[in-house]
Amino acid sequence: MDKPDRIHLRDYVIPAEIGAFQSERGRLQRLRFTVETELARPVVGADDHVDRILSYDVLTAAVQDGLADRRYDLLETLAERIAAQILDHPMAAEVSVTIEKLDRGPGALGVTLVRRQGRVAAAAETVRPRVMFWGREAAVPQGAVAIVPDAPHLPLPQGGDGRRIALLALDQAAWALAGQLGLGVADSRTELDWAAANGLAVVWAPARMIADTPNVPANPHELTFWLADRLDAEAILWAMPEGIPHPPAPAGFRIPSDRAPG
Repeated sequence: MDKPDRIHLRDYVIPAEIGAFQSERGRLQRLRFTVETELARPVVGADDHVDRILSYDVLTAAVQDGLADRRYDLLETLAERIAAQILDHPMAAEVSVTIEKLDRGPGALGVTLVRRQGRVAAAAETVRPRVMFWGREAAVPQGAVAIVPDAPHLPLPQGGDGRRIALLALDQAAWALAGQLGLGVADSRTELDWAAANGLAVVWAPARMIADTPNVPANPHELTFWLADRLDAEAILWAMPEGIPHPPAPAGFRIPSDRAPG
């Protein structure tokens, strides 16, 4: 019996921040990706037409997309996402994803996952939460909502990394607000996605996601727009002090904004 045709991507090395240990936070380490995909149909008869095959770009794009919008603690989570994206292509029947850390020990430390078409759970329907800026007392909306706390307006120590200090102050404000409202705190994309999928309101502590993301100011209004864009939010709700309008959206920003309920 003939073996199925396969295409592969080997020794694709990309620096990324990943890992559950504190020593892995705030620093890049090299990841090596090897991806091999079994094709659902042989390439015979493709007539030299790129649209009739599984392009190598599908493999590289799955790796790049997997790293694009969040930080991972586990290689396994990243490998699952890459495999699921490749198997979404009708020409892919089976995929093997190997990811190795090249800077954590004397050799390459990693994981290999093998997934087949039809055995990867279908992705759950994406829930688009609302993002809410909390600048005054307001009613917490029902359903999935990520609440961004206002700055605590306390004097910050001089010197050091002012942006990181401001983010830590926002984290402290998040924990205080969560205690006041009886809600949980989310400080990672995984926790935000889980809360949205379960229709829960949470308070966002931004430092973990933002500290090592350049060009994002530690300003609660700008963080509200940033988070709404990252989560593809359904809407932004602004609980602004009486008489103060909510800030204008950045150019090209398309998520609607409205005042939060009283």
